[in-house]
Amino acid sequence: MLGNMYGFHSTLGRFQWRTCKHFSVLRALLKSEGSKCYRRDISIDCLSQNSYQNSPSSFCPEFDWDYLCNPENTLEIKENIRNRKGIGDIDAVHRLWKDVSREDNSTKKQELIDKLKSLAADIPNKIHPLAPFGNESCNRVVKTFGKESVNVGKVKGVVEIGEKAGWLRTSNVGTTTGQRSYYFLNQLARLELALVNYCLDKLRLEGFQLVSVPEILRPEIIEGCGFKTTGERTQVYKLDAKRHGSACLSGTSEMALAGYFQNQVFSIQDLPMKLTAVSRCHRAEVSELEEEKGIYRVHNFTKVEMFSIVAQETGKESDDSLQEFVDLQTDLYQSLGLHCRLLDMASQELGAPASRKFDYETWMPAKGFWGEISSASNCTDYQSRRLGAKYKNKDNQLTYVHTINGTACAVPRLVMAIIENNQLPNGSVLLPQVLHPYFRGSLLTVEPKSLNHWKKSLTPFTVQ
Repeated sequence: MLGNMYGFHSTLGRFQWRTCKHFSVLRALLKSEGSKCYRRDISIDCLSQNSYQNSPSSFCPEFDWDYLCNPENTLEIKENIRNRKGIGDIDAVHRLWKDVSREDNSTKKQELIDKLKSLAADIPNKIHPLAPFGNESCNRVVKTFGKESVNVGKVKGVVEIGEKAGWLRTSNVGTTTGQRSYYFLNQLARLELALVNYCLDKLRLEGFQLVSVPEILRPEIIEGCGFKTTGERTQVYKLDAKRHGSACLSGTSEMALAGYFQNQVFSIQDLPMKLTAVSRCHRAEVSELEEEKGIYRVHNFTKVEMFSIVAQETGKESDDSLQEFVDLQTDLYQSLGLHCRLLDMASQELGAPASRKFDYETWMPAKGFWGEISSASNCTDYQSRRLGAKYKNKDNQLTYVHTINGTACAVPRLVMAIIENNQLPNGSVLLPQVLHPYFRGSLLTVEPKSLNHWKKSLTPFTVQ
């Protein structure tokens, strides 16, 4: 449905227009570069395939050139860009397209093609027709569930109660890890494991395959997922270039899971595939908001991620997969007893890769605000075109898969919500019933003697 509505082609190689003298030659040149990178006729169980080794030269994004460079689509593309905070320049793409067609020098032509691909990569995905348009204020509340806390401002924040009870350390960590970091101690470390294992058990029963992913990635993979690795606003950490080249730290296991399928061709019988991963996420985020201090917005944290790749035979598969992810999130957060609301995110909140996105927020009573705990996004073929992930459809023709991702458990924020909403007068925290067998207990209790008890007596070491 979505593909047909927007004029996506269900197969490759179907072109409907000509706007420049050398269009067919240009298209063939661009396509031939990409075709060098694909693994053909993969016999799957896909997760057992590990012989393919990625290299910088294997990154060959293949864009929908006959859509992007058709003048009839210019206004639609510009409107889509405008509705997403003005990311991308389709006029520049058109100018370079013409320059490439006129250039005869092979070296200069290749330079222009590289620049053309870079500009095309900045064009965002198409907005789903059901997504609301506008800024954050236009997010649509889909539903709300759970009991609202009536003790706003009266309950203790997670940092106050956690440090006093001996479960958490956020102070005096600057010389060890830098700002916006934390230590989970004893019972809180056990609660982290309980949350992770509870989520993984739920996902396993729903047919998800568990993958242990790398957290050091090539920038091409991160860029292919729609996240910038350069510029002043990038949230991506980079390793020392002198020793590690362009390697980056992963901001979410979505990146590594998507990268696993780079340049692969699947059989339609293998789709859909549903994967989950537990990883540390590394993000150079900053915020001056009071409510986001403590463990709400940190530079590295543990997260359970959901990821799926689906066919696009009917045009509804990725929409259905997105709904499945949202339903799983709903079940998870209801079972944890949280007060939540589901938001259908407005166009300016989608980022570049998502066609549609839903966020879950939960009520944080200590500071009285709604805090995001998860998101779920349908990226259609935005990532698969950039990473070269295809499948053979029922007619044995190559088609791009659609990718969907979603948060199952962002540990620090769920910990924050559980502690703030389940405090007892004696300083203990009553855990949700579903976590009792995983935590092997029902309460977070004040530590009689914790790792925190001696830290105040330490004398900081200074260099004379």
